Amino acid sequence: MSGTGNGTGPLSIDPKGNKPHIGLMITYLREEEKLILKAARDRGLEVTTLLERKLVLDMSAPSAVDAGINVDVVLDRCVAHLPAGYALKTFERWNIPTINPAAATAICDDKALCSLALERAGVRTPRTLLAFSIESALEACEQIGYPAILKPVTGSWGRLLSKVNGPEQARVILDQKKELGSMHHSIFYVQEYIEKPGRDIRAFVIGERVIAASYRTSEHWITNTARGASSLPCKVTPEIEAAALSACKAVGARWAGVDLIEMGDGYSCVEVNTGGEFHGLMKTTDLNIAAEIVNEVLLAFRVRGDFGLAFA
Repeated sequence: MSGTGNGTGPLSIDPKGNKPHIGLMITYLREEEKLILKAARDRGLEVTTLLERKLVLDMSAPSAVDAGINVDVVLDRCVAHLPAGYALKTFERWNIPTINPAAATAICDDKALCSLALERAGVRTPRTLLAFSIESALEACEQIGYPAILKPVTGSWGRLLSKVNGPEQARVILDQKKELGSMHHSIFYVQEYIEKPGRDIRAFVIGERVIAASYRTSEHWITNTARGASSLPCKVTPEIEAAALSACKAVGARWAGVDLIEMGDGYSCVEVNTGGEFHGLMKTTDLNIAAEIVNEVLLAFRVRGDFGLAFA
């Protein structure tokens, strides 16, 4: 990725000298989205917020303009993943580049698909088993060994994660998931438990580099900042950068928050988050993260989103 950390540089226009009109697709306006809006407008760029719950996408329209949406590139900042995925596919049908590509977002929004993509690319990741009944999920727990981690295949912010220490506890939680959850909770995602040193690493990838990283520390085994973990500065080593970039390449993401666990002989990638929240990371770096994101959006406009997809 070219451009500079303060958000200035040659990526503010395309080769013909036209400034793109950015569509910022959101569920609601958080601090991070406000910073992105400011960074774009400081560059003299026009930005329209596309509020997900108010979007009407005419799939029969030959172009976005014909559908009443006049944008040149779309940045996805939606919290609601399912509608965002459909919207991204529709914008791509209109030949509008999106950050991230719809295929990458679909992979990362499904933990099972993300694990498959990482395994297929040879990226180190915790051992994970899938099962489709309570009995087979209990067998998966036995194969993994206790304690085992149960996760929903969709979801974020560390919600509905469970560490089970034995078959009786596992059966109770699996029964609850089956009875009270959606159809997605009938897909049982069973992952090995890896003892962390009281922290994990969130590496923030934009384009071809890790721009910053932070340690997420907590006394609890779940280290999401949404669950109360604290963020501390983490030096981006060549090993961290290599692990994070390999993970992003595996899923086809151009920018993402990559969650890494420190192992005795390297790093294991737990997830790739195309939502890319950075409120915790902002406390650990002086880098203007919002401006870096705008640089990547401008690059997507310049090359018309031709990045390739994870399974191409």
